[in-house]
Amino acid sequence: MSFKFLMRLLILLVFMTNMSCKTEDKLANDIAKINTDVKIERFDRLFAEVQPDSLPKLKKAYPFLFSSNYPDDFWLHKKTDSIQIELFNEVDKTFSTFDAIEFEIESLFNHLKYYFPQFKAPRVITVTNDVDYRNKVIVTDTIAIIALDSYLGNTHKFYGSIPAYIREGLKKEQIVVDLAEAYSEKYIFQSKRKTLLDEMIYFGKQLYFKDAVIPFKTEAERIGYSEDQLNWAQANESYIWRYFVERELLYSTDSKIPGRFINPAPFSKFYLEEIDADSPGRLGQYIGWQIIRSYMEHNDVSLAEMLTKSSEDIFNNSKFKPRK
Repeated sequence: MSFKFLMRLLILLVFMTNMSCKTEDKLANDIAKINTDVKIERFDRLFAEVQPDSLPKLKKAYPFLFSSNYPDDFWLHKKTDSIQIELFNEVDKTFSTFDAIEFEIESLFNHLKYYFPQFKAPRVITVTNDVDYRNKVIVTDTIAIIALDSYLGNTHKFYGSIPAYIREGLKKEQIVVDLAEAYSEKYIFQSKRKTLLDEMIYFGKQLYFKDAVIPFKTEAERIGYSEDQLNWAQANESYIWRYFVERELLYSTDSKIPGRFINPAPFSKFYLEEIDADSPGRLGQYIGWQIIRSYMEHNDVSLAEMLTKSSEDIFNNSKFKPRK
């Protein structure tokens, strides 16, 4: 190989790197120009401070947070309940300021507006929800509700009876990740989810959606892994894929399969003692993520278009090859 050829190759690589950086910079600048302004409405504090004479005004401002099945006395009693007071105090301690999270939410909304021009920033309202961690965030076209008592930190005393693999996500750093996930469900369309491959592609879409709209979060945060868990998944990607293929699991409709490789769990279930103990849960989601990334790399489609593609179309055109 001649010196001139090597130099030309080096110049080409530098040019391509510079072009890539310029493209990324332009994307970041275009998104930053959207400049969404979010005002966090701290309903949790307003409710903690409400008095009998101010309750009607609060109910009028937030009618969707007060069930008409309960009289005013119910809400006033709840506000003075000792458990509720402790809950309010712990939330106020953890979220004495909200500036950093507000900035991340604004960035999320900027990205959503860029990729989905019809998106309109909703009212963002914080509440307490009796540590109902299954409903940490709720989003509609006009409001986004965040239950702050589910984000007090994974070692918080309120979470002692919650399984460790769930507690890991109960921290403030995951708020914008959970919001992004909730919004992904509004944009993803997949007509059926019958096989393991269907499930993998669906959650792969969800994770790629997070790649696009919260690029400022780490890959581990986007999937809800620790760095060690993400490293394990990356190091064993080829083995995981081979396991799925050799055991003909991709097109399996066995109802037990999602519980082994898709649903939240402390580990994935290969039924191999030397593997299971070290593996993170949801490895089917992780592989689906890599399939979507490969598909987007090899096909000229937009984010919005990809989210509506069938699992068969994506898989057949992904040219996916697991890392060695």
